Amino acid sequence: MRRTRRAVQQALTELILEKGYETVTVTDLINRANVGRSTFYAHFTDKQDVLFSNLDELSDLLHLAPASRPGVLFAFSLPMFEHLQEQRRLVRALLGRRGGGVVMARGEQIMAAVVRDELLAGLPSGSTPPASLDLMITCVVGAFMALLRKWADGDLTATPAEMDAAFRAVVTPGVEEALAASPRGRRPAPG
Repeated sequence: MRRTRRAVQQALTELILEKGYETVTVTDLINRANVGRSTFYAHFTDKQDVLFSNLDELSDLLHLAPASRPGVLFAFSLPMFEHLQEQRRLVRALLGRRGGGVVMARGEQIMAAVVRDELLAGLPSGSTPPASLDLMITCVVGAFMALLRKWADGDLTATPAEMDAAFRAVVTPGVEEALAASPRGRRPAPG
């Protein structure tokens, strides 16, 4: 069962690299993965479901990272760049030029949830989130995804540590200042 899912996910990666996400069909996936149509549909509803299953694995990594580096703002950054370097081909397929807008939109949703959780956790005790929280999330996600996309496409040649350092140097000071200035008061539950 797991092997079948992997074969279909791998087929999608290969096909995206060859011809772009938008032109890939379920029939293409079935043929490339060498599985039957009923087998495909036993595991996935459509090609977007295959795509999102790949992205959800990245989401799991993002949610684990803060626990491994408590107290570090944007703790997901370095582990994410390291993981993506190991999975360079998949990243190029999903987030590069041929990945399609649906991939970037889903990636931004995943990142926004992680960034929101980290920012709320980074507030001083007893503080309320700043009114600009959604703006900060948009800026942080935008910066991270832009770096990631350029890296995936080969436009940037840097190590994961260099990518992490660049990301942190640009976004962390402003976000920390905004969080420190957050008014004291009742802090709502993260949502």
